[in-house]
Amino acid sequence: MRALNKVELQLVAGGEGECTASDGGNSYGGVSEPDDVGPELISLYEGAVAAASHIIERVADAL
Repeated sequence: MRALNKVELQLVAGGEGECTASDGGNSYGGVSEPDDVGPELISLYEGAVAAASHIIERVADAL
């Protein structure tokens, strides 16, 4: 038994027309460029810290 290639896998998996062998490649949960994940997580964290800080300042001013 041999492993299927990308075109064969597309045909038996019911993905014909949805994706092609040319746009295959590695995808980790929708992320095709793993090197971009780190900076995006840092930005997300910094945004969450800024939002929490803003809320704390508003509550402190209200008191």
